[in-house]
Amino acid sequence: MPPAEGKKDNALWREIKGIFWVLVAVLLFHSFVAKPFYIPSESMMPALLKGDRLVVSKYAYGYSWVSPSFHVWPEQKGRLFGKLPKAGDVVIVTPPGLREDYIKRVIGLPGDTVEVRGGRLILNGIPVRQQKMPDRLIPTDANAPCGVEQFAGRLVQTPNGGFACSLPIVRETLPNGATYDTVDLGPSVGDDYGPVQVPAEHVFVMGDNRDRSADSRFALGPVENGLGGPVPWENIGGRAEFITFSLDGNATWWNPISWLTSLRGGRAGTSLRTGV
Repeated sequence: MPPAEGKKDNALWREIKGIFWVLVAVLLFHSFVAKPFYIPSESMMPALLKGDRLVVSKYAYGYSWVSPSFHVWPEQKGRLFGKLPKAGDVVIVTPPGLREDYIKRVIGLPGDTVEVRGGRLILNGIPVRQQKMPDRLIPTDANAPCGVEQFAGRLVQTPNGGFACSLPIVRETLPNGATYDTVDLGPSVGDDYGPVQVPAEHVFVMGDNRDRSADSRFALGPVENGLGGPVPWENIGGRAEFITFSLDGNATWWNPISWLTSLRGGRAGTSLRTGV
């Protein structure tokens, strides 16, 4: 009979191999099918809140150097099975020269001329249709505190004694029919831009929270931390599909009960598609 120690070594090696192949399968799934994504900022309010978790499909536009979950490959032009996003899609995008992911909405496609005047989006010389909507009340919590720096004067008390951020909403409808809500907080440095024509195989992206979004209107790197204009399509990592769950920021790792109590109600399953 083989010694007991040899049996233990073989069993341990089988366990290690099993874990390795599970990790490989997860990594491949995340890189080429779908992956979770965490919303770290307020730039896509009101559609997305800090603390939202969502699913990003990796196959929607084909594959490029940003498709692997970890952007370890050198930047390369082109896509495999490439397909351009539609105007209105919410996408994950990696700024040229960097390795972090942003989430923004596609506004302009190749050949489009994008301009912003007085906060009004203009595509190909025609102002995009806008509709003023009632203010949106976003309940405050640790992930949405309605801080003075971001939302000065927007904190209000609700009838139940709580607090909420009252955000002015403007609904935009793009020429292809894509409709979504934006936040218009008043004059800001991004309210006048362009005109800029989107080059071939590029897209122009903006955040829905127009006055608090570092996007295609702003320069790369510090201090503006934007995307430096239209983004090459190979820097698009996938399409945001739907919210899986959302956390208010009050959970602690050592208290499992807080994992449940910190869940925001009513956000799970929310689609991020415009339907066009």
